[in-house]
Amino acid sequence: MNATQGPRPLPSPAADPRDPLSAGTHTLLVQHGTAAVEQRYHVAGTGPVCVAHSGGPGIGWEYLRMPELERSMTVVYLEPVGTGESGRLADPRDYTLATYTHFLHAVIEHLSLTEVTLLGHSHGGFVAQRYALDHPERLASLVLYDTSPMTGEEFWAAAVANMQSFVQRHADERPEVATYVADLTTRLDQSDDEGATRVLRTISPAYFHDYWGREEEFAAGRASLRMFAAPAWGVEPPFDVRGELPRLTVPTLVLVGGDDFICGPRWAHMLHQLLPDARLVILPETGHLGHIERPEKFTEAVRGFLSG
Repeated sequence: MNATQGPRPLPSPAADPRDPLSAGTHTLLVQHGTAAVEQRYHVAGTGPVCVAHSGGPGIGWEYLRMPELERSMTVVYLEPVGTGESGRLADPRDYTLATYTHFLHAVIEHLSLTEVTLLGHSHGGFVAQRYALDHPERLASLVLYDTSPMTGEEFWAAAVANMQSFVQRHADERPEVATYVADLTTRLDQSDDEGATRVLRTISPAYFHDYWGREEEFAAGRASLRMFAAPAWGVEPPFDVRGELPRLTVPTLVLVGGDDFICGPRWAHMLHQLLPDARLVILPETGHLGHIERPEKFTEAVRGFLSG
């Protein structure tokens, strides 16, 4: 993706409601407790179906557009509940892994396919792991992209340490990075969408291997990032499926940027060791957004795994 252009427009503003895989934007109602909540998803590309779940929780789905992959796959991008034009939950504490998995299952059921490939990025990878463990029969394959089998104190301590290293490397030429560690640790405390978006855009260079070396290319994409505050308020224990992953036999690609500060190779190696049928690909000189920084290498890795 040429990020100076921002996310590419979808092929059509509204899809054919009679065909759940027609190009464009779809909306379905998902029963959640006593309420029916709107769930939007977007279809682009042609070929076998890959359902993609973006990260956050609470980041607008658009950053995950993968135009190169769309050349050979029909990509179904979820617009996670609580973000964008999808519905909002009455209780912000209800934005949990179980909730996201429930809405993902509703979309996959709506597609009326026997099996799909599921790609989860970052927090979307947590959702994808939980879904694969709960519904392995619905998946032909799984792509775990820049994610981890666990969070908790150890995970966040490593992320903060990596961010501190990033700040030290760039502080002399980029004084604005001085706030990055504090911004990372307080991002989930932002109480409004505008504030959460501002913090995400501020620290986003840390999610690249070399943002400032290619700033002209990435600046517009950075300016288009959106963060929605409410999904960050979900109440649940730290994510940890290490004890369950050895029973997951779905063919899995573990794909990670070699310089990803938050869900980097340490966690990818852990996933690779736990999963019985997994392939590990590390993209060198790449941060948390390999599909943007290295779209050819990213797509080559995904296509090579699926064709194999």
